[in-house]
Amino acid sequence: MFAHNGKRLLALIEVFDGRLIIRLYLVTGRYGGSGRMPTFAFMVMEKRIQADRLRALIEPAVAHLGFEVVDIEFISGQKTLRIYIDGPQGVVVDDCARVSRQVSALFDVEDPIPGQYTLEISSPGLDRPLARRGDFERFAGSLVKVKTVAPVDGRRNFQGRLIALVGENVVLEADETRYDLAFDNIEKARLVPEL
Repeated sequence: MFAHNGKRLLALIEVFDGRLIIRLYLVTGRYGGSGRMPTFAFMVMEKRIQADRLRALIEPAVAHLGFEVVDIEFISGQKTLRIYIDGPQGVVVDDCARVSRQVSALFDVEDPIPGQYTLEISSPGLDRPLARRGDFERFAGSLVKVKTVAPVDGRRNFQGRLIALVGENVVLEADETRYDLAFDNIEKARLVPEL
């Protein structure tokens, strides 16, 4: 962690797929004078990095079966890896079973997660997760729920109309106010079904 222009930043450096990746995160809030980053923010970043690595491993196998990986969640308390998939005609139970067998075989060889865990394959559902930049472009105009890592204007939870992805910001209109949320500050985002 370091300070730049009076703001605390955390630099996270990793090598991924032969490339050096440096991610900078704005650190906000109080830390009890310890100077350490709050645990929740660090855990969110670690989960995102783990999900990115798993996505890189899983996507080619899932794409070979004709599906896309929508999102990946690892629920550490339950030791559950949940993979959301979608296809051109949607997803049925047999599709989930095929993907589960393929991913299980891949994990038997690669062993990316130590210890025992439960693998779940699911359709994204009506409240589809939005995880990649392309998701925010594709679903512009939709009603969404967004949770940020660090507060924006004193809040972390937003529900409103997704306007667009502009550069590195997700533009959202909530409570008659426009918010520009940094893509890297988004912990979770989902569509809100409009029935």
